[in-house]
Amino acid sequence: MRFLVLALLLSTTLFAQRPPRPKLPGEDWVQLFNGKDLTGWVEIGKEKWVVKDGVIKGEALSKEYGYLQTEQKYKDFQLSLKFKCIGDGNSGLFFHVDFKPGTPHVSQGLQFEIDCRIGQHTGGIYGDGRQWIVWPSPENELVVRKGEWNEYLLKVEGNRYISRLNGVPMIDFTDPQPKSFDGFLALQLHSGGEGNMEFKDIWIRDLTKR
Repeated sequence: MRFLVLALLLSTTLFAQRPPRPKLPGEDWVQLFNGKDLTGWVEIGKEKWVVKDGVIKGEALSKEYGYLQTEQKYKDFQLSLKFKCIGDGNSGLFFHVDFKPGTPHVSQGLQFEIDCRIGQHTGGIYGDGRQWIVWPSPENELVVRKGEWNEYLLKVEGNRYISRLNGVPMIDFTDPQPKSFDGFLALQLHSGGEGNMEFKDIWIRDLTKR
């Protein structure tokens, strides 16, 4: 009996000392938006960002740009989200972004375009003072759905940018002249006062190695 107790104690100790199993690929997705409030996010600018029924609602109140920025920086990542365009506003998912202190003016960063009007290159890459860098092929301009939820799957590794929209590959581009390599993520409301966007189900795999 004593031997059995000792064996059980030994096995319990060894089990307790065993390091936790590393997460396998695909098990490392984490929620970037908790569905309840804006914990983990920072409002940039004067636009209105609220959470209602598990959805982030962004509404332009002025003629300026507005952003909802993550508190954490990401260098390499894979990100999944759903967006809905309410009205004709333009938006985007910025990455490697930073802002001039105290302003909504971008000092660095690129964006995966979001615009539910046809021919506005949703899924393409714009920014870093270079304007359009790459956009989808003409037949894929019709993939976006106005007034409906759109599924966006994005990936950034170094200077390679990949986007899928509603299950359709939009771009897979290696940037020959990258300018930004690290920074925050941010949801955008475009200037002009027409921005009215909704976002939900935001998940991220942080692939960053510093």
